[in-house]
Amino acid sequence: MNLITPVHISKPSFSINHAQRILMLGSCFVDEIGAKLQADKFNCLVNPFGVLYNPASIAALLLRSISEREYDAQSPEILSADGLFHSWMHHSQFSSSNQQELLDKLNSTLLLVSDWICNADVLIVTFGTSYIYRLKENGMLVSNCHKQPDSLFTRERLSAYDIADAWKPLLQLLQSVNPHLHVIFTVSPIRHKRDGLHENQLSKAELLLAINQITSSLPSGRSGGGFLFYFPSYEILLDELRDYRFYAADMVHPSPLAVDYIYEKFQDCFIDREEQRLSALCREVQAALEHKPFHPEAEAYQQFIQQTIQKINYIKQKCPDINLDTELSQCNTRLNK
Repeated sequence: MNLITPVHISKPSFSINHAQRILMLGSCFVDEIGAKLQADKFNCLVNPFGVLYNPASIAALLLRSISEREYDAQSPEILSADGLFHSWMHHSQFSSSNQQELLDKLNSTLLLVSDWICNADVLIVTFGTSYIYRLKENGMLVSNCHKQPDSLFTRERLSAYDIADAWKPLLQLLQSVNPHLHVIFTVSPIRHKRDGLHENQLSKAELLLAINQITSSLPSGRSGGGFLFYFPSYEILLDELRDYRFYAADMVHPSPLAVDYIYEKFQDCFIDREEQRLSALCREVQAALEHKPFHPEAEAYQQFIQQTIQKINYIKQKCPDINLDTELSQCNTRLNK
């Protein structure tokens, strides 16, 4: 008896391993999956600009990073409000009471992402919504309203054609800058209830149609080949996990169990068994170090730490790219403490 409707996922022509660099941009769902990958010791840069919900903002910041066009005090993206300096295009984590400090953060991140674009093996992009905001004053795209009055902004929904027209040349540019880059698209399963449930569905539909247009018109990975691939995280939650027990208390965000399930599907799709085994060993090492013994000086615990060190050395032997220096240092500190 089958009590779910499983989502079929084609195997891509590429896989992800611990030696690769993974750049992840998009909605807060990227943070969830990115945290899982980082815990498994994959080399990830996760949402360096902060959370970005719409395709236009992600595209704009990627383009700016490729061109390395830095921000200065005259940049229209910079605003001063409530005693702080902000960027209309960045998360409030960048905001500062000192303008130069803000500019330094913006530009160092810009150059960091530029380097990752040129050298990354995989770019994972998660679209959250097709709704965007613009400043009424000059029509400039805004990624973060920083709690400014609604009267300053206009709101519109991008069409699938708008999104695809922006992303097709961007992807061609990315491929010319970094020919070995693979791009994975996904749509966040998190519903934007504030937009209204019907409006949220329309928004997600535009995102899904846009990705379909992009992957159909460029060398795509829908059937396993090419440098583009679509991973159906949205469909997995809505169809395969079609039950409110897989949602958090707000009935909007996926529960930790649902995130674990989707991540498991992601691993099965992109990460081979040997890499998954190394990830599991990394989790065992971290779990061992989270254990707080009552008697750290006891012989049994000292042997336990020695075994953990052996496990770390085994992982490093199998894959020198996995960085467990912090964990090894913690183990050495606990020996004969």
